[in-house]
Amino acid sequence: VQLVESGGGLVQPGGSLRLSCAASGFTFSSYAMSWYRQAPGKERELVADITSGGGSTYYADSVKGRFTISRDNAANTVYLRMNNLKPEDTAVYTCSAHRGARYWGQGTQVTVSS
Repeated sequence: VQLVESGGGLVQPGGSLRLSCAASGFTFSSYAMSWYRQAPGKERELVADITSGGGSTYYADSVKGRFTISRDNAANTVYLRMNNLKPEDTAVYTCSAHRGARYWGQGTQVTVSS
């Protein structure tokens, strides 16, 4: 099982990024997918979640209206589009696959700073 995130980086406040998470080693289309984040000194928090078929999504209140989770089951990839980024969005973002068992990626750093 492998989950590989990409797309992180340094962005100015108000900017946008799109994170990608490429999955392999399991039946991607059977798993719900999540994006979590952890900022220094803080607990990991669930940012967004999408069901296996993509028909239902969940967002943390802190990102609702700014972030969009989506998936491409043909490409075994889940995305997180992040708009209007704020300094408080700075964190390591990690994707996770879950269906009873849970798999984790290594994470990608997102830094929002001027």
